[in-house]
Amino acid sequence: MSDIKNSSSQIRLPLILALAIATGILIGASVVEPKQGKQQTGSSITKFKEVIQNIDRNYVDEVNVPDLVDDAIIDMLEDLDPHTSYMSAEDFRLYSNQLKGHYDGIGVQYDIIRDTIVVIKPAPEGPSDEVGIRIGDRIVKVNEEPVAGVGIDTQGVRSRLLGEPGSKVKVTVLRPGEADSINFTLTRGSIYQPTVETSYMLDDETGYIKLTRFGSNSYTEFKNALETLLDEGMKRLVFDLQGNGGGYMSAAQKITDELLSGDRLIVSQKGKSARSNDSYYANHDGAFEDKPIIILIDEYTASASEIVSGALQDHDKALIVGRRSYGKGLVQVSVELSDGSELRLTTARYYTPSGRSIQKPYVKGEGKEYMHDIVDRYNQGEFFSKDSIQLADSLKFSTASGRTVYGGGGIMPDYFVPYDTTLNSNYYSGLIRSNAIRLASLNYYLDNESDLRKMSEDQFINSFEVDGSILNTIVSLATEFNVAYVEDEYKRSLPLIKTYFKAELGRSLFTDETFIRIMNEVNNGTLKKAPALFPEADRLLSLQPKS
Repeated sequence: MSDIKNSSSQIRLPLILALAIATGILIGASVVEPKQGKQQTGSSITKFKEVIQNIDRNYVDEVNVPDLVDDAIIDMLEDLDPHTSYMSAEDFRLYSNQLKGHYDGIGVQYDIIRDTIVVIKPAPEGPSDEVGIRIGDRIVKVNEEPVAGVGIDTQGVRSRLLGEPGSKVKVTVLRPGEADSINFTLTRGSIYQPTVETSYMLDDETGYIKLTRFGSNSYTEFKNALETLLDEGMKRLVFDLQGNGGGYMSAAQKITDELLSGDRLIVSQKGKSARSNDSYYANHDGAFEDKPIIILIDEYTASASEIVSGALQDHDKALIVGRRSYGKGLVQVSVELSDGSELRLTTARYYTPSGRSIQKPYVKGEGKEYMHDIVDRYNQGEFFSKDSIQLADSLKFSTASGRTVYGGGGIMPDYFVPYDTTLNSNYYSGLIRSNAIRLASLNYYLDNESDLRKMSEDQFINSFEVDGSILNTIVSLATEFNVAYVEDEYKRSLPLIKTYFKAELGRSLFTDETFIRIMNEVNNGTLKKAPALFPEADRLLSLQPKS
């Protein structure tokens, strides 16, 4: 089962990433176990133990002691910085798997439509694909338990379909066009999830790579994508880190090293103890050190993404395009506790090569206010106007060539691109929430699969048109889902409606990469600006030291 529940999740990506950052998911710059040292905390631990024991033995009502301990830990950590956090054993397992590039389950992307789990796509060669589960199948029972028409939510699906590799689960599906239900017994497996979401040529000389997080396999995936694009004639690169909330610092260092020449500093970190202090340098010849790069960032670009962006900006190696990044410059170590849960403890701050701290301001114990910063930025107009961003002169730094950059709250782009809302509308949002477009796309795929399969991916992308009959179907389904038709909003959002339908259909026919390529055509305003900015990226490249 995919961690990305549906492609409307990608439409709502900013909200999802805000929640991820708020809970400490995908924001760690470093995930390692620190050396353990004895602390002078014996009396405090004894007191806490006495309280717990007395509650357990003498409290008037039954209590769940493990839950009390978890709550106490969470409350204690709230008095520290916003990124020191605690994860339960189950959350830690899911998070760790995500960074390792896999999840354990039956291998399907799904959505909940009309209170039913609908298969959007089986993972290629995964457990569902191998037993014959198809696009459009409706899962109505799991281990004989009804799961359709019972108000199931995402957590309910995950709890039933995720599980240890090798364990078995029985699912019952209804297939469009067949009267009888079909039973499948699946053996759960470990499903690979790449972190390079897509890579392709934008034109004859411009390559594009989209990285969603910095996992354990990210460097290998990135380098493979880079070499493939070079073989296809790439002379310049757009590296998309929009929405990338971070991950392993080591992956960020290796990817930066692939793009940065010489033995130049990538990032340094400083903490309370000497063992938390370190500096990391480029140390090998990379595949793209002598070619221009544009990096795309936004307000959800965080942590390890900011390490890459900050290093390449400070060394004048890449032109940074988009909006101010999140501003997460604290380093966490991951301490696995005895019951499998995890403490993510802040031990250092990281600094870009120019000496910038990217960490935005915070007050200890005011985590909610800190996490509200993104909303505050939006309300203050920062997403729409560069002039609304307040930059302190005291936080000025200089790049290697003397360009001015700022610390104290994220990476400021070299070229600002405002958030584009021109095609959005309440009606379009209703179509996404109701899954009217997705259902219309699934039905169209099932009705026309044989004809659609005659097209190659490029033919589909370049020639398929969303016609009036398809649009009428979408509007009709939306009405069934109680999304009232609003003509002016429909007309305003028509390019988005058409593109989203085509992208979903492309996903069914080909891959998730097809979906992203098509959505990028109208839904990635920052990407559309990039090609025209390469003259400035070329100028920066000319400032690089000669080897």
